[in-house]
Amino acid sequence: MSQRKGPVLIDLEDSPAPSVADAPAIADPAPLPQGDAMQMAARLAARKPSRLARWFWGLLGALLGAVISVAAWDFVMGLLDRSPLLGWAVTVLLAAFLLVLAIIALRELAAFGRLKRMDDLQRAADEALAAGDLTAARATADRLVRLYAHRPETEWGRDRFAEAQADVFDASAMLDLAEAELLAPLDQMARREIEAAARQVATVTALVPLAMADVVAALAANLRMIRRVAEIYGGRSGVLGSWRLTRAVLTHLVATGAVAVGDDMLEPILGGSILGKLSRRFGEGLVNGALTARVGLAAMEVCRPLPFSPRRKPSVRGIVKNALSGLLGTQKTKAD
Repeated sequence: MSQRKGPVLIDLEDSPAPSVADAPAIADPAPLPQGDAMQMAARLAARKPSRLARWFWGLLGALLGAVISVAAWDFVMGLLDRSPLLGWAVTVLLAAFLLVLAIIALRELAAFGRLKRMDDLQRAADEALAAGDLTAARATADRLVRLYAHRPETEWGRDRFAEAQADVFDASAMLDLAEAELLAPLDQMARREIEAAARQVATVTALVPLAMADVVAALAANLRMIRRVAEIYGGRSGVLGSWRLTRAVLTHLVATGAVAVGDDMLEPILGGSILGKLSRRFGEGLVNGALTARVGLAAMEVCRPLPFSPRRKPSVRGIVKNALSGLLGTQKTKAD
C-alpha cells in the first residue's frame, strides 16, 4: 500500500540570492591580427613561381595559341571558299586585329624598357656610392638629367644642378645634389598620390558596410597608386609592366618586413591604444589606410631612379598622419 506524502517546504531565508554583479565576466574574443590578409597576399604575389609552373603556363599558352591560330585559319579559308567577298572582309578584320596586337606588344616592350632604365639607374647609383666613384656618380646624374629633360616641373632644378655640379667633388654629394634638385618635386607629387590613396581606402573601409567593397576598393586604389607613382618617376607601365611592378613592390614589402601594421604605427597619431577606442569599421579603415601608405612608400623606393638618402627618405608615419588627419579629427569629435 502506497504512503501519501505531503508538500515539501524549502526554506531559502538563510541562503542569499545570487547577485548579477557577482557573475563572472564574459571574455571578449581575441581581436583578429591586423594585416594578415595583406601579408598573405604580398607573400603569395612576391613568391616566384616554380620551374614546373613556368613550364606548365608556357606550354599551355603555346598550345592555346596554336589551336586558336589553326581554328582562325580554317575559318577564314572556309569562308573564302563559300563567300569570297565576306571572306576577304573577315581577313581584313583579322589583319587589323593582329596589327593592334602588335602595337600593344610594342607598347608593353617599351614599358618594360622604361622600368629597366629605372632599375639600371638605381644599380648605377648604388655602385657609384659603394665605390665612391665621382666619375660614375656624375655619369649617373647626367643620365638623370637627360631622363627628365622634357619634364617642366624639373626645369628649375635642372638649371640649379647645372650651376652647382662643378663645385662638387664627392660621389655621395653629387648624387645628393641630383636628388635634391631633380627628384624633390617628383617626390612631393608621389607623396600626394600616396596620401590620396590612403585617405580613399580608409574612407571606403570606414563608411561602406558591404563585405567585399572595401577589399575591392583597397585593391583598385593600391594598383592605381603604384601605377601613378611609376608614371611620376618616368617608368610608365602597361598591363604586363604593371603586374611586374606590383610584384616588385610586394617583394620589397616582404623583404623589408613592412607589411604588418598595428597600434605601434597609429598610436603617434591619436595616442593610446586606439584600436580599442575607435569603432571597428573606423579602426579597420585606419589600418588599411596605413597599409596603403606602406605600399606607396615601397612603390617610391622601387620606381625612384635614385635610392633615398637617409635624411630624405619619407616617414610612413608622417604620410599616414597627413593622409588621415581629417578622418581622425572627425572620429575624435564623434567620440567626445
